[in-house]
Amino acid sequence: MIEIKVASMNDAITIQKIGKETFLETFESNNLKVNMNNYIQERFSTEQVEKELKNLESIFYIAWEGNLPVGYLKLNIGAAQTEIKLEDHIEIERIYVYTSHHGKQVGQMLFFKALETAKNLRVPTVWLGVWEENARAINFYKKNGFEEFDKHIFKLGHDEQTDILMKRAVG
Repeated sequence: MIEIKVASMNDAITIQKIGKETFLETFESNNLKVNMNNYIQERFSTEQVEKELKNLESIFYIAWEGNLPVGYLKLNIGAAQTEIKLEDHIEIERIYVYTSHHGKQVGQMLFFKALETAKNLRVPTVWLGVWEENARAINFYKKNGFEEFDKHIFKLGHDEQTDILMKRAVG
């Protein structure tokens, strides 16, 4: 059984571990090792993860299977959003799930937690950026009602990649 719990500062090492490992699982085969290493060192350093957890405009949830963390969700509101800084939007910055748990509804549960959080905050729109070459994620988001509305550049180390920006109404 999967349980979704809000994360706290005590979960920094867990968030860091899931982030590093799932990012590598998902993107390592399609990117240069140097770019992957640079990104992971920057985005999943202890200092960076703790800084994100302390940000009052970011919300983290961890998916647990018993005592085993199997994924996490990061949401951003207000100024914490990475691209669009609109008060009436919430960003799903990360839904990271171990490949061992793909197809087990963990990502879906985390997505539903994002919608529930947006409803509780009275935010009408959720949005996200997804790498244009991540067909699995794009299909997941389209299945869940997201539509493309723009693109932006995502820097992975020294590599500039294109993310598709997608959004959907919360209600």
